[in-house]
Amino acid sequence: RPSKLQRDVASTLTRIGWDYAFEFVTPEKLSLDMAQPETMKAIEVDGPSHFLKCKGESRVVDGRTNFKSRLLSRLGWTVIHVPYFE
Repeated sequence: RPSKLQRDVASTLTRIGWDYAFEFVTPEKLSLDMAQPETMKAIEVDGPSHFLKCKGESRVVDGRTNFKSRLLSRLGWTVIHVPYFE
């Protein structure tokens, strides 16, 4: 189920005219929040669960998110991450 932040980002992309598929699944079975399959560009909205809990102010992307990002890059995708804290 999409988060409020994900819906807000999708709404903004629609307003600016960026055409995308919502909750797109690649042939490799990787789920993308918003994607343009024809251009292989995607937006991933990264909520708190995508980050490790660390002491202090630093936020570190968790291994699962990092692996998925690297895999998508190797497959030719350009992925823009929108973290929840920005």
